[in-house]
Amino acid sequence: MLSPRPSEVRARIVKAAVALFSRQGFHGTRTREIARLADVSEVTVFRYFDHKDDIFWSALQSCFSSIKPRLNLLVSASRDESPEIMLPEIVCLLVDVVTYSPELMRLIAVALLELHGPAEEICRENLTPLFKAISEYLARNIESGRVRKLNPAIITTALALTVIMQPELSRIVDGSPLSKLGGREAINQYSEFWLNVLVPLQAESFPRLTPPKVAEQPLTPAQPFGRDSR
Repeated sequence: MLSPRPSEVRARIVKAAVALFSRQGFHGTRTREIARLADVSEVTVFRYFDHKDDIFWSALQSCFSSIKPRLNLLVSASRDESPEIMLPEIVCLLVDVVTYSPELMRLIAVALLELHGPAEEICRENLTPLFKAISEYLARNIESGRVRKLNPAIITTALALTVIMQPELSRIVDGSPLSKLGGREAINQYSEFWLNVLVPLQAESFPRLTPPKVAEQPLTPAQPFGRDSR
C-alpha cells in the first residue's frame, strides 16, 4: 500500500485541528489529541508544524478558504443588482456561513479570545472583502436613492449581527417564532425585514416590499452562490 502524500497528511492534521480547536478551544486542545484524530503520531504533526499556534492558524485559514469562492462571487455580482435581489443574496450567504461553517465562527471566537498575535489581522484580511463589498453596495444604493440614507457601515454590521446573534437571542424572547426557523425560512424572514427597513416606499399606499421567497430545499456548502442556485 502506498504511503499517503505529504499534502494528504497535512490536510488530515488540519481537519482534525479544525474539529478539536472549534469544540475545545485552543488551550483545551492538546497536540496529541490532534495527532490521534488525524491518525498520525505526534512526531509527525511536528514535522509539518513548528508550534501548536501554527496548527491553529492553518486550521483557521482552512475554514476561511472554504467560503472564499462564494465571497468572491458576492463581490463580483453585487454592483448593479437591485436591493430586492441583492439583499436576500447577502442574507443567504451570511446564513449559509453560520449554518454550514460553524467551525469557522467558533475558531474566530477562539482566535480573538484566547490568542494574541495575528488573530485580528487574519480575521480582518479574510472578512474585510465581504463587509467592504456589502458596505460599498449599500453606499451606492443610498446615493442613488434606492436605499434609505443611513450609515452603510452600521447597516453592514447590523445585517451580520442579525444572522449571527438573532437565532440565539430569539430563544430568550418568549414566544418568538424566529428561534424555530430553518435556514431557508430564516433567509426569507431576515430579507423581508431588512428590505422593509432599508428600501423607501414611493407612496404610503404601496404595500411593503417582500423579497422573492427562497425555495425550501436543503443547501450544501458546495452549492454555487447566486440567483440561479435557488
